Amino acid sequence: MSSKRKGVGLGAFSNRTLATSQYASHGNALRSEHLSSLETQLSVFQSLLHQFALTHAKDIKSNPTFRAEFARMCNAIGVDPLASSNGKKEGSIWAQMLGGSVNDFYFELAVRVVEVCRDTRAENGGLILVKEVREKVRKGRRIGGGMEVSDDDILHAVKSLKPLGSGFAVVTIGSKQMIRSIPKELNTDQSTVLEAIQVLGYVTVSMLQVNLHWERARAKTVINDLLADSLVWIDTQAEEPEYWSPTFIHETSN
Repeated sequence: MSSKRKGVGLGAFSNRTLATSQYASHGNALRSEHLSSLETQLSVFQSLLHQFALTHAKDIKSNPTFRAEFARMCNAIGVDPLASSNGKKEGSIWAQMLGGSVNDFYFELAVRVVEVCRDTRAENGGLILVKEVREKVRKGRRIGGGMEVSDDDILHAVKSLKPLGSGFAVVTIGSKQMIRSIPKELNTDQSTVLEAIQVLGYVTVSMLQVNLHWERARAKTVINDLLADSLVWIDTQAEEPEYWSPTFIHETSN
């Protein structure tokens, strides 16, 4: 009796193993079919995107808003307009779809972004609002005048600098997007103080002590580091020294 039960048990185990193998095989087939379907859909979307780009090439090149919407369409289906195709030498999606002129546009814009950041670094310590860069690029001091660009264009231009190891990056402080043009990273305390400055445009050591519950030594250390990097300016005319954001001063003066 015991040997028969043992045989039935082994047979059941064998059947379960076979069923598990069949389920796994069926699951792999479904996943493969699903992946193939997604690849087909993506190929169709990319083909339609290509046709759209050719039809509206003039608007994409000349209209910042239209260009931003086109970039968002690309991102929605996983196409990076600034990335090379399959790592080959054909160039970016922009260049392939619209010709070199759009690629040249972003190269020229990146050069101007670098110039603006370099020219203002002594004033802001290498941290400048995206919209301030956009305004300076649109006004333009160079031969040929300014460029009609959007915030999205500026962000794409900064992104295009990344492969060069330039140290340029977009950072978010509070609710504001800023371009950092120095390789030095902000630590948590420095970011906290710069975010707090956005409320009134300035902070004092005592304000940091009361609102952030910091020791005076900690508040002074952070402020001194920001002063050394020209990320804040000091006003000694008040009863207690006030530390102002160059960005806030620029915004209120315009």
